[in-house]
Amino acid sequence: MGIFRHEPSVLPHPPLKERYTNLEAKPEYVNQLFNKGAKHYDGIVDWGFFRTGVAYRRWVQQRHGLKKGDRVLDVACGTGLVALAASKILGSAKTITCLDPSEGMLSVARTKLDATFVVGRAEALPFADNSFDFLTMGYALRHVMDLEVTFREYQRVLKPGGKLLILEVTKPTGRLSGWFFRTYFGRIYPALTQFFTRSQDAKDMMRYYWETMDACVPPQTVLAALEAVGLANVKRSTQLGLFSEYTASKPTSPPAA
Repeated sequence: MGIFRHEPSVLPHPPLKERYTNLEAKPEYVNQLFNKGAKHYDGIVDWGFFRTGVAYRRWVQQRHGLKKGDRVLDVACGTGLVALAASKILGSAKTITCLDPSEGMLSVARTKLDATFVVGRAEALPFADNSFDFLTMGYALRHVMDLEVTFREYQRVLKPGGKLLILEVTKPTGRLSGWFFRTYFGRIYPALTQFFTRSQDAKDMMRYYWETMDACVPPQTVLAALEAVGLANVKRSTQLGLFSEYTASKPTSPPAA
C-alpha cells in the first residue's frame, strides 16, 4: 500500500495562504470545500463548459486506449463524471473503482453508477501493486499535495503496460487567450455560479478552482514528474490550447540496473 510523505518534493502550485494557514492544512480545506459544493457540482460543470463535457470525457478515454475488459481506477473521481463516461465504453461499471477524499462528492457519484467506491487520497492509494489496466484523473491534479508522490503511486498500482490519463485545464500563454481565461474562470464563472445556485459555497468552490489553475505549475513540470517516477511514453496533447491530456504507461519490464 502507498505511504504518503509529508514533505512535498514537487508541489502542483504554491500554497494559497489566504485559503489555508499551512500546507498540511490543504487536504482538509479542499475536502470541506468540495463537500459543501458537491450537490451543485454537476450543474456548474455542465453549463460552465458549454455542455461539451459528456461527449469529450467519453471520446478522450476511448482515444487514449480504454477498452472493454479493462480494470479502471478513477482517482479524485468527484461526482463520477469521468467514471460514468468510462462505463459507457466498458459496457458496465463493474470493473471501475472510484476514489475520492470527499464523502460529499462520492455520495453524488454513488447515485450514477454501480462501481466500487473508496474514500482515499491520490498520494496513498489503498490498493495492491499491479492492480489496474487504466488509471484516470479528471481535473483534480491541482488538489494533490505532491506530484511525484502521486505519480509514484499511479505507477505502483498500474499493471505492467497499464495506461495513465490525466485531464487538466491549463492556463494559456497568449496575451488574448490569457485575458479570456482570467476573465471567464476568475470572474464570470464564479459570479454565474452564485447567481444560478444561490450558494456562496458553490461560488467559493469555483473561485478556488480558478485560483489553483492560475497558480498551477507549467506542463513541463508535470511531464518531468511523470518521467521521474519511471513511467514511459510520457506525453501531453492539448485541445483548444486549454485542455491538457497527460498520458503515460507503466513499462512492461523493470528498468535495467
